[in-house]
Amino acid sequence: MGMFCYQCQETARGTGCDIKGVCGKNEEVANLQDLLIHTLKGVSEIVIIGKLDVKDISHVNHELLNSLFMTITNANFDQDALHNQILKVIKIRDELKKKAPGLPLSDAATFMVNDRDEMLAKAPLVGVLATANEDVRSLRELVIYGLKGMAAYAHHALNIGKENPDIYNFMYEALAATLNNGLTADDLVALTLKTGQYGVAAMALLDEANTSKYGNPEITKVNIGVKGNPGILVSGHDLTDLEQLLEQTKGTGVDVYTHSEMLPAHYYPFFKKYGNFVGNYGSSWWRQVSDFETFNGPILFTTNCIVPPKTDEVRNRIFTTGSAGYPGCLHFYTDENGKKDFSAIIQMAKGSKPPTEIETGEIVGGFAHAQVFALADKVVDAVKSGAIKKFFVMAGCDGRMKSRDYYTEFAEKLPKDTVILTAGCAKYRYNKLPLGDIGGIPRVLDAGQCNDSYSLAVIALKLKEIFGLDDVNQLPIAYNIAWYEQKAVIVLLALLYLGVKNIHLGPTLPGFLSPNVAKVLVQNFGIAGIGSVEEDINLFMG
Repeated sequence: MGMFCYQCQETARGTGCDIKGVCGKNEEVANLQDLLIHTLKGVSEIVIIGKLDVKDISHVNHELLNSLFMTITNANFDQDALHNQILKVIKIRDELKKKAPGLPLSDAATFMVNDRDEMLAKAPLVGVLATANEDVRSLRELVIYGLKGMAAYAHHALNIGKENPDIYNFMYEALAATLNNGLTADDLVALTLKTGQYGVAAMALLDEANTSKYGNPEITKVNIGVKGNPGILVSGHDLTDLEQLLEQTKGTGVDVYTHSEMLPAHYYPFFKKYGNFVGNYGSSWWRQVSDFETFNGPILFTTNCIVPPKTDEVRNRIFTTGSAGYPGCLHFYTDENGKKDFSAIIQMAKGSKPPTEIETGEIVGGFAHAQVFALADKVVDAVKSGAIKKFFVMAGCDGRMKSRDYYTEFAEKLPKDTVILTAGCAKYRYNKLPLGDIGGIPRVLDAGQCNDSYSLAVIALKLKEIFGLDDVNQLPIAYNIAWYEQKAVIVLLALLYLGVKNIHLGPTLPGFLSPNVAKVLVQNFGIAGIGSVEEDINLFMG
């Protein structure tokens, strides 16, 4: 059967996984994901050519988000779930065709499959390598990966009741465009920047959704030790799942801990009312292999990043919900009232041993845009006085590669008159280091999840306004960003759309960038990789 995937930073040899994904997905999962994307392109073609109003097809919009989210790296390893989602999307696609009969449609909008074997035979014919031209393939995939990240943000906003029809319109437009063989490389470059434009819109939508319901994040000290009760560990990004779980665990004697990207939930005022919401356990997503063993209790994945468990004992304690999925793990579905019944995971927790303590102390976060604006005078004075020489945006993803030790060393060796602005799980490379503060301003300002990278852009634009500058690149801000999966891709495209230049991206440049496309990014935007810590610090500070 074979597979080909190069959408994440850890892809084999930096060129593509063709036997099994480094992430752990097998060839069947990879091929089903490719076919699901192809099917979404067919839906999009019908919507665009048929000039359908997205306001009249809300169920289609929602399945679009869910389907894209299911194909993000480390989100869903469940073959049955992907198979069923393809069948669902094909059914939706064929219902849409009835609304706009007689359209000249491509294979993506017309193919039929009757069983999984047919799906697996079809997938290689429509996957990544089906586009023969290397540069066109590179640009198409860059757009698609941006859309996947955009879908994740829009999906979280939707769960809180916020939508933007313009985002749906663009997603259909962009997916349909990847079927258009008449587009030039210049057309596709323009489409990637437009993807960044709507990425900004999606991040703004999610920011509005989160803050309108849960309040603006505020400076918070988060416990990283444990209590004596049994617990449930929540990973992923979806705050509505966490809210429902906390409601259902009140008074049960079960504590709730966050893991990896769920850490910033502690920063929202809304969640501080829950007495059993006791802290953060462990570290970044890739450390879950050891973190889950010592936690002892059940784990809830609300989204990616899942690492295939090494033992049945751990797998039997994993539960999934939303777009996440793993074979053999119980999945929680939403009922007709928008609720999820978490009683099964709560019952397991009650019979579990309390978490084994692996560290003690606190970490500080909550520096999203509203909180930083509240400190604006203090920050501006520190810049004007020279107490703060430079800000370093070190947002993005963490990962398993030894080369990512670079970011820990980089943070440790930065001059003491610099401040790190971060969001995403990249923070775990340095958020527990004793880096100190500058006049009471912590040297690591954590804005939250990768979903909250919008805050860093808003902060930069606000500083540009305060200092009366014409160009955001005139600010004393350097960008040294780590990436892993597709939410980092949409953040990168959003920054490029906002005009940010000279971004350093690591630990390696994306394998899906062809040499010619990489050259365009270098020439037009100053994109660069990383070097040694000392060389890069000298370059940035110089």
